Amino acid sequence: MVVHQHRRRRGRVGEAALTVGVALAVAAMGGCGGADSDDRPPADPAATVRGAADALAKTGSARARTAMEMATGGTRVTIRGEGGVDFKNRMGQLLVMLPADVKGQAEHRPITELLVPGALYMKNRGAGVPDDKWVRVDITALTDGNLVTGGATDPLAAAELLRGAQDVTYVGETEVAGTKVRHYRGTTDIARAARSASPGVKGALEAAAKGFSKDTVPFDAYLDEQGRLRKVRHRFTYVNDGVIDVSSTTLLYGFGTPVTVVLPASGDIYAGKIAD
Repeated sequence: MVVHQHRRRRGRVGEAALTVGVALAVAAMGGCGGADSDDRPPADPAATVRGAADALAKTGSARARTAMEMATGGTRVTIRGEGGVDFKNRMGQLLVMLPADVKGQAEHRPITELLVPGALYMKNRGAGVPDDKWVRVDITALTDGNLVTGGATDPLAAAELLRGAQDVTYVGETEVAGTKVRHYRGTTDIARAARSASPGVKGALEAAAKGFSKDTVPFDAYLDEQGRLRKVRHRFTYVNDGVIDVSSTTLLYGFGTPVTVVLPASGDIYAGKIAD
């Protein structure tokens, strides 16, 4: 099972990437400008952040870029993803680029990931899976609810996780990719987010609430004037024979861009054993 490999194995970070299909990764994406001292803070920053997922659902869809960084034992690995998300129908597709080897050569083919309620489909996963086959993973059976296992936090889950926002402070006004946004910082409680999450994400967050060593997750969120999430960075912590720090960043843009997700036929899904 993917989840057992993710929580038990230590080894080299590159080997972990092959085991899970994607490495846990590093690197918060993008920088932001300074805050505007004349900007008025919102009356209730926490309520504003908790409403980000609803604002995205009203928008419908968006393009997405992701970055995930894992740091453990003095080693850092970063992987990146790019694709689109349909927030209304709760589906998405990402092309996840795994890190190159130490010689700078591409070590793995990009992995195509399909994100749907309760499941993750991966193509070019490796680990003994034929290149023309897909792997289906029940994300409610993963102890992290696929917040980090897939090498990219599902953008929908990243937004829904903010429903548990607490101790939120308004940092100030800045820009993300040329768009004026408001920067918020705080922590979110996974179990609290799960209780108020949308049906398609609820099971995954419930699994994550049980599997993470810490219920609270620090975040930095950037919302535009319509309350839509433009960028969010979550910092997760694992305890697995040592502390593993994971920084996951999601950048959203191109709102309204159509997103089409076509699930693989049953005959295209690999049913054999996945190599360690």
